[in-house]
This record gives sequence, C-alpha cells and structure tokens, in this order.
Amino acid sequence: MRTVKVGTPAESRPAERRVACVPETVSSLVDAGLTVHVQEGAGRHAHALDAAYRAAGATVTPEDPTSQSDVVVSVQPLTTDQASTLRPGAVTISFLQPQAERELLEVYRDRGVTSFSFDLLPRVTRAQSADALSSQALVAGYRAVLVAAERLPRFLPMFTTAAGTVPPAKVLVLGAGVAGLQAIATARRLGAVVEAYDVRKAAGEEVRSLGAKFLELDLETQSGVYASVQSEEFLERQRELIGEHVAASDVVITTAAIPGRKAPVLVTTDMLKAMTPGSVLVDLAAESGGNYAGSVAGQETWVGDVLVHGALNLPSSMPVHASRLYSRNVLNLLKLMIADGAVAPDLSDEVLDGCCLTHDGRIRKELP
Repeated sequence: MRTVKVGTPAESRPAERRVACVPETVSSLVDAGLTVHVQEGAGRHAHALDAAYRAAGATVTPEDPTSQSDVVVSVQPLTTDQASTLRPGAVTISFLQPQAERELLEVYRDRGVTSFSFDLLPRVTRAQSADALSSQALVAGYRAVLVAAERLPRFLPMFTTAAGTVPPAKVLVLGAGVAGLQAIATARRLGAVVEAYDVRKAAGEEVRSLGAKFLELDLETQSGVYASVQSEEFLERQRELIGEHVAASDVVITTAAIPGRKAPVLVTTDMLKAMTPGSVLVDLAAESGGNYAGSVAGQETWVGDVLVHGALNLPSSMPVHASRLYSRNVLNLLKLMIADGAVAPDLSDEVLDGCCLTHDGRIRKELP
C-alpha cells in the first residue's frame, strides 16, 4: 500500500503568519503511518524552523508540496492556482467559507477533491478537540484586550500613588462565547472592571466565575449553546438597553458573530459619541460586517473622539500559540479519517459530514 503524503504549503494569503502543521504534530502523523512534507519556511513566522520539522520526521521541500500530496493542510484556503494542481481524490483541510470561495469550490469539484472546512465543523462534543473556530477565538479574545490596552490613553488597573488614586478602566465585552470569555479573563488579569453581555442567559454563570458583572437586560430569554439569528425587533431593543453601558465604558470589545452570516449590529454611532474621549472599541466581528456598522476590517477609524479598531485576523498576530492550537485541531480531524495508515473519510460520520464541502465531484453545501 502506498504511503499517504500530507503536505503543508507556506501560506499564500496576505498577512497570514500561522502554519497548519507544527513539528510537535508531525511525529503524531508519522506514528499514524503517514509521511509529512513541509514547504521550506512554512513555519518561519511561528518560529517553527525547518530543522525542527526534519528532526520530527518531516521532509522539507523547496517546492510547494500541494501537487504531490494526498492530503493538504493549510490555515487559509488554497488559491485556485494551487487547487488546480491537486491530485484527483486529494483531501484538503482549512478554514474555508463557501460563500466567499465559490470559484475555489468549483475547482475542487471539477478535480474530484474532498475538502473540509473548520468553518462548518459541527458543534458537538465529539468534535471539540478539532474545533479550530474555538481555539482561534481564544487567541483573538486575548489579543483584543491587548490591542485595546495599547491604544487606550489611560491605565487599565487601579493605581494608588502619592499623587492620588487612578481608578480602573471599565471594559464592556459584548458576546460571551470563547473569544468573549477570554477577553473578560484577560481584562480582569490586567486589573480592569469588567461587564459582559450575551443573549444566552446561561452564559451569565461563566461570566461571573471570571469576576465580571453579567448584564441582565429586560429581553426575552434566549436558549441554546451558541449565538443564533435574532429578529431586528430584538436587536433594536437590545441596542437601546446596551447604550448606557457602552457610554459608561472606556473599552468596548464586541465578539458577536454567526458563522456564515452577517454579524449583528450591537453598537451605534450615537453610542460611541456618548463615550469618554479617548475610549476604544475593538470589533472582532469586523470581517463579517461588524458589530458596529462603521467598522472596517484591518483599519482604525475615529468616531468623534473614540477609536474603532476593525480587527482583522487577530490570531495571525500571535502565530506561535495560534499555530500550535490549530495544528492540534488539524491532527484531531485527520485522526477521524485515518485507518491502517490510509486516509479514507467516512461521510456517514456526523462530524466529517458536517464540515465536508466537496466530495466525489460535487459541491455538498448549498451556495447562495
């Protein structure tokens, strides 16, 4: 039986510093009977050196290994040029939002490629170890607080000095999923006073356990584990109730996002104008439209005297740990496909079925 080749090309999308396979996970793949081929310099931004890959058992090649691989793992989707070189029957694993990558999916379909996207991984217990959205959201939530702290012209913690007492900054986190909870924990570690809100009442216990105040708004109780689509009437009432808390905050971090859909607008221009001059909003949902409608991903803008930071791929700004976490997610997803040294995805498995975009010459998910 021919040995399965797993290829890790250098990321080709702009400003991506993560890598999909680090030396620590290479040995696990080799132990499973696979060979690993890594493009030279693929891990340089994550400080994963070529020598470390070789020591772990990988083959480091000067060329992109995509065309010679049975399985290609990456962070961002492959380019259409890379995809056009894939072997028929090859498997790809990456983040891949089907609405934004129609042309790429068509190439995958036409070449008979089986593609998997972490964006569509089912939120079930058995898939948690492969949940790259959550692992990268943890990095984003942590980083968001550091971004805000760097830009805020005031201290986050309280200081008592001979010249007087400096009160702690007030931080408001909107959304208490993985990113929001990590933002809360980080802001608390830095000494800020933190409030948080989530449509899911059940999130209150987790928020309080981190030492933050959970905002109880006079809104219909929301159920479920993850955020879902709410009516415009609900969102309008939500904005009315949130407004006074935004105005009283020095930092607002918004994290509300719904995979595959436009982010809900939680913060308005009027709210921002009511904030203290020098305050900061970090919008983690900027790439999907923004929890503030004026956010622009990758840009900083001023609304009056308030700075709005449109976050763009924050996990990439911390490539060492982001890559380490992501590579474990890749390994754990691959483990569901490996049997006797072969990679044979069983699409009767609800986890693989849920995140498989193309297979057997067709696109499996309906595109808009």
